[in-house]
Amino acid sequence: MRVLRARPRRAVAAIAAVCALLLFAASSGAAVRSPVIPPNHKIGHGTSSNWSGYAVAGGTYSSVSASWTQPAVNCSTTPTGWSSFWVGLDGDTSSTVEQTGTEADCSSGRAVYSAWFEMYPKFPTTYSAPVAAGDHFSASVTTDGRGTFSLTLADTTQGWTQQTTQRLKRARLASAEVIAEAPSSSGGVLPLADFGSVGFSGATVNGAPLSNSTPGIDPITMVSGSTVKAQPSAVSNGSFSITWRHL
Repeated sequence: MRVLRARPRRAVAAIAAVCALLLFAASSGAAVRSPVIPPNHKIGHGTSSNWSGYAVAGGTYSSVSASWTQPAVNCSTTPTGWSSFWVGLDGDTSSTVEQTGTEADCSSGRAVYSAWFEMYPKFPTTYSAPVAAGDHFSASVTTDGRGTFSLTLADTTQGWTQQTTQRLKRARLASAEVIAEAPSSSGGVLPLADFGSVGFSGATVNGAPLSNSTPGIDPITMVSGSTVKAQPSAVSNGSFSITWRHL
């Protein structure tokens, strides 16, 4: 889904890696995101070119969790498009993201589903476990506050759980998110796959249910110019939905 930033002496290798990733994206539906631009491409308060959902900022965040049902993408509307659904720490006001979630893409009219984790700006890791539309997922990202992160993703429909422990000492723990994303390539934000609507439930930040009264909460609408691409509903006791509007 993402492109790795390379040091100047590795520029040739980096260009080759980027080209390989973009070819893979075109053939398989996988998306990439460039670390050249911030994780949340903020346009203004409450709007973004690539995120929709809820972010919480203004404090220090050590845990985030939520559940959702993997939406079925409509590849007749968007024959080629990408969408991700995840929980994570950082990224709204900082340059790293510690996240895990699922992907629902359209590749030449074919639906492609997968699951992954990412310690952005490093490459993501895609799990080999099966993912299908309608699967129920629960996910969490937690940290000890000293650079160690536990990222857990469970498909309770298929009966698998993936958990990984990762290190990132420079993470600021500056935000927490529950998001539907239009992934990006080195050329910018990719077309958003028509995922219809995705419902999140049991969303918590620092162990407390996400609500309109959560300090620092920011509902984010995904827009391109004057076009609304995806929009969240109101949140109540950790539950809300995000609806696709435009690619």
